[in-house]
Amino acid sequence: MVSCDVEFETIFRILRIKCHLASKRVFFFVVFFGCIGSSLLCADFFWLQRVGTTLRCSAQSAHCSGFSCFGARALVTGSDASGPDPQLAVTMGFTGFGKKARTFDLEAMFEQTRRTAVERSRKTLEAREKEEEMNREKELRRQSEDLEPTSSGSNVARDCSKSSSRDTSSSESEASSESSDDELIGPPLPLKMAEEPVNRMEEDILGPLPPPPGEDVEEEEDDDDDDDSEEEENPVQKIPDSHEITLKHGTKTVSALGLDPSGARLVTGGYDYDVKFWDFAGMDASFKAFRSLQPCECHQIKSLQYSNTGDMILVVSGSSQAKVIDRDGFEVMECIKGDQYIVDMANTKGHTAMLHTGSWHPKIKGEFMTCSNDATVRTWEVENPKKQKSVFKPRTMQGKKVIPTTCTYSRDGNLIAAACQNGSIQIWDRNLTVHPKFHYKQAHDPGTDTSCVTFSYDGNVLASRGGDDTLKLWDIRQFNKPLFSASGLPTMFPMTDCCFSPDDKLIVTGTSVQRGCGSGKLVFFERRTFQRVYEIDITDAAHTLVRISAGPGMFIRSANQFEERRS
Repeated sequence: MVSCDVEFETIFRILRIKCHLASKRVFFFVVFFGCIGSSLLCADFFWLQRVGTTLRCSAQSAHCSGFSCFGARALVTGSDASGPDPQLAVTMGFTGFGKKARTFDLEAMFEQTRRTAVERSRKTLEAREKEEEMNREKELRRQSEDLEPTSSGSNVARDCSKSSSRDTSSSESEASSESSDDELIGPPLPLKMAEEPVNRMEEDILGPLPPPPGEDVEEEEDDDDDDDSEEEENPVQKIPDSHEITLKHGTKTVSALGLDPSGARLVTGGYDYDVKFWDFAGMDASFKAFRSLQPCECHQIKSLQYSNTGDMILVVSGSSQAKVIDRDGFEVMECIKGDQYIVDMANTKGHTAMLHTGSWHPKIKGEFMTCSNDATVRTWEVENPKKQKSVFKPRTMQGKKVIPTTCTYSRDGNLIAAACQNGSIQIWDRNLTVHPKFHYKQAHDPGTDTSCVTFSYDGNVLASRGGDDTLKLWDIRQFNKPLFSASGLPTMFPMTDCCFSPDDKLIVTGTSVQRGCGSGKLVFFERRTFQRVYEIDITDAAHTLVRISAGPGMFIRSANQFEERRS
């Protein structure tokens, strides 16, 4: 127990000594910082007292109160000091006292601006009035100058009438003078009447009245109209054959032509797989195409056609998939290929064999059709390339399959016509795909490829170009026999065209022969009588005609090197 008490007492002493030392340290720090703070407070007090004294002195010597008049000249007696007080600058730590702040009178400024604007507008109006007065004076001078020669002519006529009246009796002179005065009332006489002899008036009175000046012009116009009517009656004079150029597509046959609806661009395709674009407006003397491409790779181009709007081109090649490109050659869509192992071709989504030709719908944008060796004619939409829209299946009279070689729409788009390898021509209603509306089984010789069928612009007549070297005309309202038939038109290609002129008065087709056996021709027939009225020989550049395309004021025909004729 004694040892424990000693230990507690020792610990208590140690703690008391530490607390005493800590209190001394705290007191030392308090005293130290208190001295420093008091010294700073004293310094601040003396500084503030000095500044207050200085401010009091400057306020008593200022002309006005406020901070805007620090540094003004003090009214100190016995001293001529000028400028700011140096003691104040030292005390405040910066100078610049004594500069007056600028004040603005906004009302005076607005008033000055308004006066300036009024003055400028007044000067502008005065300048415009002066210009108008000068223009009026100029117009009056011009009118007076124009009236001077007419007035001189009227004076001459007046003098002549007076001299003639003096030779007659006084009464007649009075009457003539009165009549002449009456005649002179109104606009002045024309120069031609003033320059004619004096007795013109008597001659006019004795003889019949002359025709008015406009009748001669009308007679001349009637003569011109008669001449125009004669020219219109003769459609041969409208054939564009006055100018001719040769455009070189390549070394092989040009098998496809497409002309822009406006006639500004041409697209050509051939057996060399190339499709070339020609721009007549941007063409120079070299006559070169501005673009060339191969849209179908290693397949021959068989048909090219611009859409009615001219923004898309239908490309039909030897493959089973047709393509649509824009007017610059970029692909828009490609038709899907069908399943060749399906027996019923109506159940496939596309063609399964080589294509022959294609055509755009004349009214519906984005719709076109194609025909193929799979014995079908299919319609398509540009927006849906994954499946055809409808399928037409040509059949013989016994119900067997037959391959269509060409197809086309009617001008109103309601009918679809196709010519087949057995020589038949079949026409369907566009909305009925089962049975054809018209069917003529022996339109051309069986086993020959009918290369073209086309409708007239009135929609009542169909022309067909057969592989049996004939051109026939059909009336679809009585589709039991041809209206006219022309033979002796040799063709060597399965895409020889025929077409109607824009006024439906002429039909044109081409002929092709072997090299060394003459030259191909463009042959024109009159639709009403079907007589051969005109022919155009192909130049020495090529001896075989393949394609024909008609546009505004031009006929374009294709061969190994195709040519263009323009009116």
